[in-house]
Amino acid sequence: MDDYFEASLFAKPFLSAVVVAAGSSARMGGEDKQFLSIAGVPVLGRTLLAFERCETVSEIVVVTRPSSAEKVGELCRELSITKLSAVVDGGNTRAESVRNGVAAVSENCSFVAIHDGARPLVRPEDITRCANDAFQCGGAVLAVPATDTIKYGKKNGFVEYTPAREKLFAVQTPQIFDVEIYRSAMERAFRELSDWTDDSRIFENDARKVFLTPGSRDNIKITSPEDIAVAEALLKLREKAEGEK
Repeated sequence: MDDYFEASLFAKPFLSAVVVAAGSSARMGGEDKQFLSIAGVPVLGRTLLAFERCETVSEIVVVTRPSSAEKVGELCRELSITKLSAVVDGGNTRAESVRNGVAAVSENCSFVAIHDGARPLVRPEDITRCANDAFQCGGAVLAVPATDTIKYGKKNGFVEYTPAREKLFAVQTPQIFDVEIYRSAMERAFRELSDWTDDSRIFENDARKVFLTPGSRDNIKITSPEDIAVAEALLKLREKAEGEK
């Protein structure tokens, strides 16, 4: 891997985390999943604690619904989230929400980590490894190898082809990028792409390389009610494993 950010050998780059928590929670029956409890701590709270405890992260910006801004502030105070620098309103799409969050980072920011608020089990050490890869390459994302066979389907319901599974990865967050390059790529994407849900896609659209940092399979995204039970079970397994060390 070529050294991208040579200064990282001598000083820690200023890494801003943009936590996107402005979705509609449609698959949760309208209940805001960010504030549902996982073993006594709200989903968003666990996410923020992971970034608070990651020494590589310098600040946190939360993007949320306007109606939830006060609740986010209260949650941060309850959990002693000291890195919070701003709570900003989300947009009509995830892409617009990310742009609002990136616009609010500190002027000292050199790299930005974009993370789904609904991924509460992300590990601080995984954030750090992804950040270090981004510092070297300009852009990196957490990812795990695909375990299922994936089919590329046609609109008529038939299989068009089956891609080689060994080349397929399930991409997670955070996704971390050089902030200036990302801003430029993002504005280009708003002109050239109809929409996107994966931030690394706009880096790729700008002909930039993105490194795949090995992630953890328990870094799941909360999208439906059963995911809460799954997250609690994974958390118990993690705590048991850590207790046995």
